[in-house]
Amino acid sequence: MVRCASLFSQVLSLIDRHQFASAAKRFHAEKGAKGFSCWDQFVAMLFCQLAQAKSLREIVQGLHCCEGKLQHLGVRAAPKRATLSYANAHRPWKLFEAVFYQLLEKCQQAAPPRTKFRFKNKLLLLDATVIELCMTMFDWARFRRTKGAIKLHLLLDHDGYLPVFAHLSEGRQHEMKLVRGLCLPRGSVVAMDRAYVDYRLFQNWTERGILFVTRLKRNANYLAFQSQRVPNNSPIRKDELIDLTPWAAGRVCKVVLRRIEVWVPDKEETLVLVTNQLHWSAQTIAAIYKERWQIELFFKALKQYLKVKSFVGTSANAVHIQIWTALIAMLVVKYLQLRSKIAWALSNLVALLRWNLFTYRDLWRWIDAPFNTPAGSEVALQTWLMLDSIQPQRQTTSS
Repeated sequence: MVRCASLFSQVLSLIDRHQFASAAKRFHAEKGAKGFSCWDQFVAMLFCQLAQAKSLREIVQGLHCCEGKLQHLGVRAAPKRATLSYANAHRPWKLFEAVFYQLLEKCQQAAPPRTKFRFKNKLLLLDATVIELCMTMFDWARFRRTKGAIKLHLLLDHDGYLPVFAHLSEGRQHEMKLVRGLCLPRGSVVAMDRAYVDYRLFQNWTERGILFVTRLKRNANYLAFQSQRVPNNSPIRKDELIDLTPWAAGRVCKVVLRRIEVWVPDKEETLVLVTNQLHWSAQTIAAIYKERWQIELFFKALKQYLKVKSFVGTSANAVHIQIWTALIAMLVVKYLQLRSKIAWALSNLVALLRWNLFTYRDLWRWIDAPFNTPAGSEVALQTWLMLDSIQPQRQTTSS
């Protein structure tokens, strides 16, 4: 007796259908739709991510072979390739962006509080990654003369490592064009790479009470006016307060900054960090910048375990929909990680979920004990074996 829906159906239940319907109505996503709803499209594209379907044909055939199990998903029947392709090309990708932020609120409630650092400030990790595209097929995504690309800008929250902000732009757009318009909470700490070094941004964030930790460029001109004590037997080599020289900074950054040299034994090199936080220990500043590596791991997992390197549509709208669906799928996996009692590796969770999408198990028991036999299955197996052993005896008696 089936007592619960499939794992895929329970994953879809994380999405509020009322909020989804209101978002679809707000963006007029189902204008002129005939039978194929936005929810059907969302289910198909999420199946593409979780099942790692490589083409429209695999999406359609994968859903079609589970035709009797689609009722629990809120889908009448598997779509046709042309129908799904047309929907991806014409329905607004803003709907999938809205679903992403709706699901983010639920994930943030399950995210554990940070315990690694003593400060209570919100730690945010900022970076961008380039998703390469074929220039001949994606002629709208111009990046270089012979290459196409789209750039994903991301802001990762240290609590649960959840993406709290995402933006897609052309591959040739510089990161600073977006960062200058970001509205960050006062008191937050932003760890970012050297590509975001901008003296005017340093001045603006310091005036707004936003802290940052990044690497200082090699050709930076500064004047060190105070050296601070360096702990013994630590990787900190130098800790000093600096002023950027006016002829280099262009008189746009007049605040006092802190320059810290950190020795990295693994790479056998010295990192030069700069921050506007003047009171925390140098080891804490170095640990904050080291935590920035988590966003690199997030990008690696996104490209390795989900479908953001090969696309099922060539239009700009279809590419945006697929990337936003990949971010939604990543939120789903992260949420399952946070709710589970065992320490799931992200790769194992994605793989096991892909193999058991249409398995009828309780999702919350499954993520805690995926290899345990479900209750009642042993009794059913013993009954089946008993009936199978009785069958030859009946045939012998009748003969």
